[in-house]
Amino acid sequence: MKRTLSITLSIISGLLLAAAWPAMLPSLLTVLIFFAFIPLLIVADALQKRNHFFFHAFITLLIWNAATTWWIWNSTDVGSIAAIIANALLMCIPWWGYFIFKNTFGKKIGYVSLISFWMLFEYIHLNWQLSWPWLTLGNVFASSPHHIQWYEYTGVGGGTLWILLVNILVFENIGEKKKSLTKKIITALVLITPMFISFFIETSIHASTKKTNTDVVIVQPNIDPYQKFNAQSISEQIQLLISLSEKNIDSSTQLVMWPETAMAANVSIDQVTRSFIYQPVFDFINRHPHIVLLSGIETNKNYGTEKATPTAQHYTDGTYHDDYNAAVIIQSNQPLQYYFKSKLVPGVESLPSFLNFMAPVFEKFGGTTGGYAKDTAAVAFKSDGNPYITAPIICYESIYGEYITEYVKKGANILTIITNDGWWGNTPGHKQHLQYARLRAIETRRYVARSANTGISAVIDEKGNILQTQAWDTAAVIKYNIPVLTEQTFYVQHGDYLFKLFSFVAFILILWNLFLVIKKKTLK
Repeated sequence: MKRTLSITLSIISGLLLAAAWPAMLPSLLTVLIFFAFIPLLIVADALQKRNHFFFHAFITLLIWNAATTWWIWNSTDVGSIAAIIANALLMCIPWWGYFIFKNTFGKKIGYVSLISFWMLFEYIHLNWQLSWPWLTLGNVFASSPHHIQWYEYTGVGGGTLWILLVNILVFENIGEKKKSLTKKIITALVLITPMFISFFIETSIHASTKKTNTDVVIVQPNIDPYQKFNAQSISEQIQLLISLSEKNIDSSTQLVMWPETAMAANVSIDQVTRSFIYQPVFDFINRHPHIVLLSGIETNKNYGTEKATPTAQHYTDGTYHDDYNAAVIIQSNQPLQYYFKSKLVPGVESLPSFLNFMAPVFEKFGGTTGGYAKDTAAVAFKSDGNPYITAPIICYESIYGEYITEYVKKGANILTIITNDGWWGNTPGHKQHLQYARLRAIETRRYVARSANTGISAVIDEKGNILQTQAWDTAAVIKYNIPVLTEQTFYVQHGDYLFKLFSFVAFILILWNLFLVIKKKTLK
């Protein structure tokens, strides 16, 4: 194969992946995901050298990453370039493994290795300290929930497996010199059957619903994220949030939601109830004792001159603090309940432990040695006399399917996402983030109430349908009667078992190959 053709095919593969992604182009193009890897598979069959194929895979995956996550640039320029390149390189590893195993053991083992190595990569990317699962393949169907109602059994791992299988089967049909009817039928069944299953699940859903006569009020204040931490404007922001809330609550309102870091003064956690700047919030709650307020809050713990935890930061006054991006439940005459964001954005909210050697450098520049401190597990907020047991999901956490199931296992009957997507401006970023929330609704069969600082706030039902939204860059409120759902899905009970299963297969393949390499060397 000529170099120009192989590079062209690699580019086409990257463009197909990008075109299929939600919030980029109309969701009708999602079907392209089932053919997006075929040009790269053709290249893999034509090339002989590993480093040549690695280069071509990198072209494909760099285009995909750049075209779908370029919006990171709005919050960090150099960081976005580094993240896109690094993620593309990491994605090359399972393809490189596929190329090696295909050429060593043949196509069948090669295909098994491709599926297993890719799912191992996605599973690692969901769980390690530099986690960035934004482009998990199964996320691509976020804007097509009618096709993936079966995610309540598999999570996004089932979508990843489906995509890889169809790409491989279609490629095999193209490459067959003698066209096999059996292969065509199998390919068609693998492609179509999940859609039919989804249709039957969707039409037969009768969730265990406890009907309520209560409303949730979701506030979208539309505050510039680059200005909201200005101390001079925090009081004005609080007044705006209270004003928007009071204009919409009534006797049926049980839950009011404010977005991530809505309470942005970073008052020490033991001073929040006594803070002058937050007194209007508590006055608001006391005027309406029947409601519960779920809000984002910036807060900290002061340890004095002792560095009490690995994440404690050294302040200019000589003291150490743990900072938290947190959620708080405020109810009249009740103690505050806190949850500290656990899934932190790498490089922005946390410094991975293997980069701790750079901590002194970050400290000298007024940066962070460990980023935000965090909770070690999900927390469900339960309030006396309130029907809603909320899952305080903070921004980035909403892309972690298995983690969200932990809220539900602890009793959460509504997924409450608070976020501040304005860092990225009016780009596909905040649109993709909204779409991913639909996946969590399907996986857990819970309604999603989403309060976004600048948009897009929304209510999503348990089938992943967006029932109501407010426009981007608008100060607005959603008031909605959200039912309570209590049943636990198979996915809630078992989590990412598909990722774990194929990760095990990947390790067996790697050990098998290692054994054969060692055996070959010892026989020489």
